[in-house]
Amino acid sequence: MLSCDICGETVTSEPDMKAHLLIVHMENEVICPFCKLSGVNYDEMCFHIETAHFEQNELERNFARINTIQIRTSDNRKDNTLQCRMEVNSSVHSACASNHPKISVQSLPNDGTLEHKTFYSENLTESRKFLKSKEKECDPSKIKGSIYETTYSSPECPFCGRIEDCSQDMENHVKTKHADLLDTPSEDHDQPLYDCPMCGLICTNYPILQEHVDLHLEESSFGHGIDRVQCSRDLELAHQLQQEEDRKRRSEESRQEMGEFQKLQRQYGLDNSGGYKQQQLRNMEIEVNRGRMHPSEFHRRKADMMESLAIGIDDGKTKTSGIIEALYRYYQNAATDVRRVWLSTGVDHFHSSFGDKGWGCGYRNFQMLLSSLLQNDAYDDCLKGMSIPCIPKIQSMIEDAWKEGFDPQGASQLNNRLQGTKAWIGACEVYTLLTSLRVKCHIVDFHKSTGPLGTHPRLFEWILNYYSSDREGSPKVMCTSKPPIYLQHQGHSRTVVGIEERKNRTLCLLIFDPGCPSREMQKLLKQDMEASNLKQLRKFVGNLKHKQYQIVAVEGVLSSEEKVARRQASQ
Repeated sequence: MLSCDICGETVTSEPDMKAHLLIVHMENEVICPFCKLSGVNYDEMCFHIETAHFEQNELERNFARINTIQIRTSDNRKDNTLQCRMEVNSSVHSACASNHPKISVQSLPNDGTLEHKTFYSENLTESRKFLKSKEKECDPSKIKGSIYETTYSSPECPFCGRIEDCSQDMENHVKTKHADLLDTPSEDHDQPLYDCPMCGLICTNYPILQEHVDLHLEESSFGHGIDRVQCSRDLELAHQLQQEEDRKRRSEESRQEMGEFQKLQRQYGLDNSGGYKQQQLRNMEIEVNRGRMHPSEFHRRKADMMESLAIGIDDGKTKTSGIIEALYRYYQNAATDVRRVWLSTGVDHFHSSFGDKGWGCGYRNFQMLLSSLLQNDAYDDCLKGMSIPCIPKIQSMIEDAWKEGFDPQGASQLNNRLQGTKAWIGACEVYTLLTSLRVKCHIVDFHKSTGPLGTHPRLFEWILNYYSSDREGSPKVMCTSKPPIYLQHQGHSRTVVGIEERKNRTLCLLIFDPGCPSREMQKLLKQDMEASNLKQLRKFVGNLKHKQYQIVAVEGVLSSEEKVARRQASQ
């Protein structure tokens, strides 16, 4: 069996092969695979390729000689097998007959092989007339300096570089010396085939498969790299968006915090809007503008205020005296529902004025407590020659106590400054001021509820024990020698001046509130005082439901050494 080197068809004998080559390949139109030249016969085309396209054809020959690749799909599809084989060039015909469009059977060698390099051919059956015209145009006899007049060098062996005189000698050399590179096995059933796991391509050996798979992996790695770059960009964008959102959130939180802080500053008088004097003048001007105060009254009050501030003594315009004595008379003659009552020493009531309304309760309660101490001979040693100071003077006294070293933490919270502000004061500032004056006192903190519904019965019991050490056998009304108690809770402070024990064994505190005006407190001074007038003083257990309470209780006088010790303890 013989196989056609051009199309792969098999025939039984050499005459059949010659006839096959003549009919199938020689009569069909031949086209140059490099420049698409047509209209010439087979021998002329071989000569044209060897002369005009020698370098391109030589590369293809060398590549085909070294690499013989057979790709097969399966045994049951042998008819579709693609075989790539290399054929050694035969000698090129030294001359070609003019006007010879076809090659005859006698021009073929006796062994039936084709002595020229295999090349591509096309069967253009659709336009024979066009092909004949092209054949005439390319007639070598009419072209001056045509490719047929050109000579070329002797063939060289692509394997070892040997040069022969003619193509026949070169063919014999290659067949004898390099037969192992040309021979391909006739049967490839024993050769293993390798399927690509990624695309299914069948390869004849493992290195080719590995190289093929590596290409897949490089493409995949490149795709993954693009994905990673895109992912990185997405992450960067998300990070930028998150940072922008966090920045806006922090800015909003900062703005809200600043607003709340400014609100607290205004609430506690730390907004630099002026102090007692500025508020007094401003509120009196408002009263004049509203027609509630005559201009002459405005100037009179302004003059009194300026005099009070100059000497540092309260002008007494908000003071109500004699209430404790009036209460003693009332309980002696009336109050049948009260079993016993304990009253503090004499106390003057001070209420807020135009200058301290809304923030001066702590200062007014200190004035009440100090008014009681000034009426008690036991405190003459430490308070000798003192009068009730005005609110700006009290602020100055607290600042002096801070300068001595008392309560540095509380001082820092108030920026070490009270004068010229509307800053609130509480139990700690009252304790600091009293201690600096050598008044012995202590703070008791009722930090959580001790009864139902948020009440503080323990607070009432503590105050009862403070005013009475022995309740049995005491008279109904007991005027003790104990000073009043400073009572502080969130947002307000008051002064406890006594306590009732009612017949049902419940307790009721008697409290002076600086928010109660003088006209209401003066009703308690009437001879025919009624029980309804005491409503503003009485506070039962159910009336005190704040979360936390603090009290400042006075116990006596401090020695100089005790004062120093308490100052160090406050630090």
